[in-house]
Amino acid sequence: MSPPRLSLATLDRLPDRCARPAYDVASTQVGIIHLGIGAFHRAHQAVAVDDRLAAGEAGWGICGVSLRSPDTADALTPQDGLYTVATRSGEGERLRVVGAVRRLLVAPREPDSVLAALTDPATRLVSLTVTEKGYCHDPATGALREDHPDILADLAGGQSANPRPPRSLPGLLVEAIDRRRRAGTAPFTVLSCDNLPANGHTVSGVLAAYARLRDPNLAAYLAGEVACPSTMVDRIVPATTEADRAEVSAALGLHDAWPVMAEPFSQWVIEDRFPAGRPRFEEAGAELVADVAPYELMKLRLLNASHSALAYLGYLAGFETIADVVAEPDCARFAAALMREEVQPTLRMPAGVDLAVYERALLARFANPALRHRTWQIAMDGSQKLPQRLLGTVRDRLAAGAPFPRLALAVAAWMRYVTGRDERGGAIDVRDPLSARLRAIADEAGPVPGRLAPALLEVREVFGDDLRTNPIFIAAVTTALEHLFRRGARQALRG
Repeated sequence: MSPPRLSLATLDRLPDRCARPAYDVASTQVGIIHLGIGAFHRAHQAVAVDDRLAAGEAGWGICGVSLRSPDTADALTPQDGLYTVATRSGEGERLRVVGAVRRLLVAPREPDSVLAALTDPATRLVSLTVTEKGYCHDPATGALREDHPDILADLAGGQSANPRPPRSLPGLLVEAIDRRRRAGTAPFTVLSCDNLPANGHTVSGVLAAYARLRDPNLAAYLAGEVACPSTMVDRIVPATTEADRAEVSAALGLHDAWPVMAEPFSQWVIEDRFPAGRPRFEEAGAELVADVAPYELMKLRLLNASHSALAYLGYLAGFETIADVVAEPDCARFAAALMREEVQPTLRMPAGVDLAVYERALLARFANPALRHRTWQIAMDGSQKLPQRLLGTVRDRLAAGAPFPRLALAVAAWMRYVTGRDERGGAIDVRDPLSARLRAIADEAGPVPGRLAPALLEVREVFGDDLRTNPIFIAAVTTALEHLFRRGARQALRG
């Protein structure tokens, strides 16, 4: 017989080893709408909100909205929004049931309910983890892609005789802001928690550009009244597997259909600009600062860049997880040298931040044997990630006249990866918004680095107009790709 489902009715059956909500979950009111409710949000921001609810801030429960897939809503709704965070390290596992998510919606399935939640006066904060591609922007410039199919559909749908609910993130937020404006309701704050440089500035620019296409007066209102503070978020959260579900459910004695796995480390740096109010996140471990930019750049260029480099090179070398990759001394040395020699000189941090300590901590986190963070998962959506994670550092190194061989090798590994064939000739399941186009370019160029590298560098959405024509960058990436084809990823890492 299968165990009963985790829910409010079964909370009292949890074992003593599992922490549980220290407040009346059922009476909590929603004050936050979170768009893109995936594993990362549930292991990071929702945990901080759970802490504040336990401290008595009962008006800040979360309504989680899935913009595409119904999986999370379908799994958690029968559980009254409850789920387990399993924090794993070499020292063991800690379990905690979180109650902060009070309602779940799926935008394509119930668009009117989503808009009603966004326009509810009780909603004062809308947070986002929609990944880079959800912003419908050009990753190389940060500008709204006015030719994006979802943007075109939303603009056409809003002007038709029978308006259709928006399906893009900019369309949805601008529509909600406009409805609140017309109803005389104060706007909510928009809080991006995605790995984008200046993520608050980026989302503000995307919303303003979309609003201008709809109505210049609305754009002026948005620019003057809607706050979009920037953030830096950091916690490694691998995808949940069937084995994870089985292990957590066995430990609970209750069936949890959608637990999340996470490392012990968690960091959240937030620009303190919330005219509509906010929970006291600083009492849940967050750092409230005037300028997030240095922390954001530190994380993007050290953690995210080395993560992506290890993912592409590690996948090509036959490693399944990041922990497997850094267990190889050559790979660990590569990551350490990438951070120390090529990235660290481009960073300017506030007093008290020790980058050497941060870099050593990153390698220890990557090596966590209890986290099975798959290289394939990290390799997803590379066309959206490279501009933020790797190429900004490349531009700074070029401007300084400094070498960047490891960054070039990481870019070359991405190029080898998106050909769709690994070093043994096996197929790679490339998940990327540009995957079909990248594969077509690779097929036409063939496995010849001198043709393949320049051909892929012509993808301006990734490389912009500067890098794709820079002879030093072209030569460095082409040379690195030649090494990969000739020697393979393992030998290239050793070099």
